Amino acid sequence: MQAEPHAQAEPHAKEPGEDQSIPRGFPPGFGDGPGEADAVLLLRCLLGISPRALHRLIWAAGGATATVDAVVSGAAGSDRDREWLGTASASAVRARLARAGARFARPGDPEYWPALLRLNDPPVGIFCRGRTLSPEHRRVAIVGSRRPTRTGIEVARSLAAGIVRAGLVVTSGGALGIDARAHEGALDAGGSTVAVLGCGIDRDYPATNRELLHEICARGTLVSEYPPGVPAEPFRFPARNRLIAALSIGVVIVEGVAQSGTRSTADFASQVGSDVFGVPGAITNHLSQAPNALIRDGARLIRSVDDLLDDLGIEPGERAITPEGLPPKEAGVLIALDRPMMADEVAAAAGLALPDAITALVELELRGLITGEGGRYRSTAERAAAATVPEAG
Repeated sequence: MQAEPHAQAEPHAKEPGEDQSIPRGFPPGFGDGPGEADAVLLLRCLLGISPRALHRLIWAAGGATATVDAVVSGAAGSDRDREWLGTASASAVRARLARAGARFARPGDPEYWPALLRLNDPPVGIFCRGRTLSPEHRRVAIVGSRRPTRTGIEVARSLAAGIVRAGLVVTSGGALGIDARAHEGALDAGGSTVAVLGCGIDRDYPATNRELLHEICARGTLVSEYPPGVPAEPFRFPARNRLIAALSIGVVIVEGVAQSGTRSTADFASQVGSDVFGVPGAITNHLSQAPNALIRDGARLIRSVDDLLDDLGIEPGERAITPEGLPPKEAGVLIALDRPMMADEVAAAAGLALPDAITALVELELRGLITGEGGRYRSTAERAAAATVPEAG
């Protein structure tokens, strides 16, 4: 998949108080060349200027280097930004990223998802840790309340498992509640997941999710708009929500109150053209306010992961594939299991020792990806596909 050009001819949708003349994306040549690339990285480290103000300044200046010069001259940003730019170097920032095991992607780079350019205030770059944020992956976001009901937790985990079993990737915000349960559901089903952080790329926030974030880094991807060392602060989370929406082809709202960050993620999804889905709930449950209101306003109602995949246009034949994020031995066993097989047959087909094959089979069965009957194993995807074949009449 090719990255979209930095700029598009059409101005983005006007918002209250916004200059309609500012185009989407970035000026032609933004970030191209060593000097420009260094300037983009420095711009992404500035904390005294909002993404929207920075976007406006970039278009006025015409390039990244000129924008840095404008900040230094006092056209925008804070005194602290100017003080930092006085001694900062891109090489020092890159060294700090390397120590954190992180990397930077600017517009035009493979890890900079093109839909980010459709935001009214696109990030000048993103930081990543873990697996490559592949442009070939199709991602679906699951978001909701930090204090979900038991039903909300079950729904989030079930949807996430179904999404990754169909070969897609789950996106969420790494927060407590629905976010964490969605990430866990994806990982437990052998899939991959992306967590978008509202803090520096090197921070484990919230601390109670530290082990989960480490697991995501090992089997998925951590993404942040903020460089190492930036603390989590309340105003950073709404900004994070726009990245969750732009990195995904669809956003599912599980639970949330009427006015919440959950609702803002849905609004950002509409801004970038991603589908919005709502899981309906009882009108007596205040956490049903956000999804029910979105459904009333036109979001798609889903009752199951099959509804979601159908509405996303993921055909049943496309869903019987190996989930992203499976450990290598499990992935090899699942690929080898193209028919009902005994454990020793699986070991031979996958090129594994029998004990390793049995361990992988047990893990795959726990993930719900295979079933065992009478000593033979078969993939659940194969069983589901067989069940949909019509009888000859």
